[in-house]
Amino acid sequence: MYTIIVGLGGIGRNLTAIAVNAGDSVVVIDQNEERASDILEHYDVLAITGNATDKSVLEDAGIDRADALVATTSDDAVNLMTCWLAKRYNVRNVVSIVNQKEHSDLFNEVGVKISENPDELVATRLYYWARSPNLQQVASIPGGTIFEIVAEAGAPIVDREIRELDVRDFVFIAIRRAGGDLIIPSGTVRIRPGDVITVFTKKEAEGETLKTLNKQLKRSA
Repeated sequence: MYTIIVGLGGIGRNLTAIAVNAGDSVVVIDQNEERASDILEHYDVLAITGNATDKSVLEDAGIDRADALVATTSDDAVNLMTCWLAKRYNVRNVVSIVNQKEHSDLFNEVGVKISENPDELVATRLYYWARSPNLQQVASIPGGTIFEIVAEAGAPIVDREIRELDVRDFVFIAIRRAGGDLIIPSGTVRIRPGDVITVFTKKEAEGETLKTLNKQLKRSA
């Protein structure tokens, strides 16, 4: 896959590593010449110094043959304009970070897949994971997150049926019980101490989901 990555901050650099390791042909664009030079020392990519909102810079990056463009800068205006241009060049997959939630509708209107406010999402996860050492993220997928959480002995929902759980914007996918038994959850299944529960939640509801599950599956101090 031919991938263009715009912005070489923390997310852009990590994305570059993932794309290169996946075997993609990668072009990175950043306005900072030092960042662009540094990335060349670590990865076999084409690095361009310039503003991705400039059509000539995108053309130098091979936008006409790109399969995907991902905008990762901290400036929503730059990300939006870059994505709009990518759409004009008929790039099949256009993805962007949105740093301020109130800008999300603008990206949606352009038809861009978005990841909202990554710093806030990370901070929220860290906070709730710090509160619950029994919680572990399994995967992040477009629009949602899959994670595992362990039901503690003495927690409010333990020894009660799943249908009694206060459920909002999340679902139980599976329960792994002591001894290795895998259970496909239904409303009448009772949660037991030590159950490892796999949960799916929508991205925008992740914080509230973690708060709810911590309250119902964690033993009170």
